[in-house]
Amino acid sequence: MRRAGRTSPPTGCTVVRQSAGTGEYSTFQAAVNSLSTTATGTQCIFIYQGTYNEQVYIAARTAQLTVYGYTTDTSTYTSNTVTITQGLSQDDVSSNDLTATLRAHNVGLKVYNINLKNTRGNGSQALAVSAQATQQGYYGVQFIGYQDTILANEGNQIYARCYIDGATDFIFGQRARAWFYKADIRIKGTGYITANGRDSESNVSYYVITDSDIQAAPGVTIAAGSTYLGRPWRNYSRVVFQRTSMSAVVNSAGWVQWNSGDPRTDNVYYREYLNTGTGSQGTRASFSSQLTAPETAANVLGSTYTTWADMSYLS
Repeated sequence: MRRAGRTSPPTGCTVVRQSAGTGEYSTFQAAVNSLSTTATGTQCIFIYQGTYNEQVYIAARTAQLTVYGYTTDTSTYTSNTVTITQGLSQDDVSSNDLTATLRAHNVGLKVYNINLKNTRGNGSQALAVSAQATQQGYYGVQFIGYQDTILANEGNQIYARCYIDGATDFIFGQRARAWFYKADIRIKGTGYITANGRDSESNVSYYVITDSDIQAAPGVTIAAGSTYLGRPWRNYSRVVFQRTSMSAVVNSAGWVQWNSGDPRTDNVYYREYLNTGTGSQGTRASFSSQLTAPETAANVLGSTYTTWADMSYLS
């Protein structure tokens, strides 16, 4: 349901505007840099309409930071008017994190109604976001990329009512427990949606995609069966898709080994529950199975997740 817009800065927010006035900043990064990393309490940034061509690094800090983008409808990404964009990839820098449009290293980050875009395209790792801390929540955000769009890497994370696109391993990471709720997942090319890198039984990493929708990206023509729900970056990879609508773009096997000479499927946990659509049908890979009950956010994120999550986006 449509919600009220957010078209002016909440009280106390640092303001970003392309034609910055007195006390305002013309870039997202400048606004971040103006805030103390040792102050306690809360901080917020409000960004006015526009496309900002920059990479943004949010360092670890004591205060919890919330970032708002200008929108006339906070319930969805479709009314977003703020885009942060750049095109770094591992052709240019030495790590996944350094390619990201938003490098988020702070505990308790909340991001609302912003488009995060990496324009590199096919051919190299190129992140829209590098999420490197716990209790992070992304609400009504668009993540636009191709290969490795979202690095969900550390701690507990929520992605609610978001748009996520890509082709190759475009939701990936090693240690995070991530809950994707009502995500519109859009496929740009032949490949794999998830590449979870859980590497041992003791590694807590767990991705759950729930109540979501998988289709070809707008304007993209792609053959049926061109994408898989996931492949194992490491051999304890753990991913669940549940109550998700899957178009014919999803391969009937659902899941696939890492590659033909290196399967990494011996200890994977790949499960589904009550998915629908053509892509949910067919003979699934032998190393996957169906759940008899849905996974819960409390089990994935811990029973205290309601103290830091924006629950209004999770219902």
